[in-house]
Amino acid sequence: MQSIINFWSEHNESVISICLKIIFSVIIVLIGIFVSKGFNRILKKAASDKAKTGASPDPSGASSILRHIVKYGIFIICIIMILNIFGINTTSLLAVLGAAGLAVGLALKNTLGNIASGIILVFLGNYRSGEFIEFGSVSGTVKDISLFTTILETQDGVYVSAPNSCIWGVPLRNYTRNGKRRMEIPLRISASYSIDTVIQTLKEIIACEKRFIPALQPQINIQSVIDKTVTLVIQAWVLNKDYNDIYYQQMKVIKEKMEEAGIVI
Repeated sequence: MQSIINFWSEHNESVISICLKIIFSVIIVLIGIFVSKGFNRILKKAASDKAKTGASPDPSGASSILRHIVKYGIFIICIIMILNIFGINTTSLLAVLGAAGLAVGLALKNTLGNIASGIILVFLGNYRSGEFIEFGSVSGTVKDISLFTTILETQDGVYVSAPNSCIWGVPLRNYTRNGKRRMEIPLRISASYSIDTVIQTLKEIIACEKRFIPALQPQINIQSVIDKTVTLVIQAWVLNKDYNDIYYQQMKVIKEKMEEAGIVI
């Protein structure tokens, strides 16, 4: 007991100083957590409001990236403030970290490229979660957009994680954005058949499909005539959600109706 009293009498100022520094550090951490969570709530609410109004091209992706930036930014600021409280010279530390950051940046230039590409893609709004896109040889529905990668699910249910720089660096097709797509169904017949009869049969088939967009009149065009074979193509506009159903149903209906008319495809 006496040793504790002696230690206190000799080092009470140092102990009090250290305790105060620890308390201030804890307060800084708590304020950092509070501010970070507050920013997260604000960004989530803004993203939710924009998603409802359709004012933002990709509110969920943008808010996700901003939340990460704010989170790490507040974390770094809190660390610097705590180091200052304990008397550590952060000026020289920042210089060292800057040099180290440059070296790491050069070593991880591809990773930093993914981050930059992700930010650009999100704020340009080239695609958003839930849209079907294609780039290079990859296509699928966007499930998530992060700082480094875009997560997709292909039509056969395969999980794909694509680096953002790969998407930014090539032409991108967004099949969902315009809300409608032009369907093209090609078919080949012998040139011996009356083309007027074939076209009339196809018009009757098209007239029975009510999901074609009426304002955009379906067309039947002769694509080519090669080696006594005529290739025709049906072009019709449909809503994105109906594309696959209509396409495969029409393939079946065309085959059945053409056979009933005595025309071999």
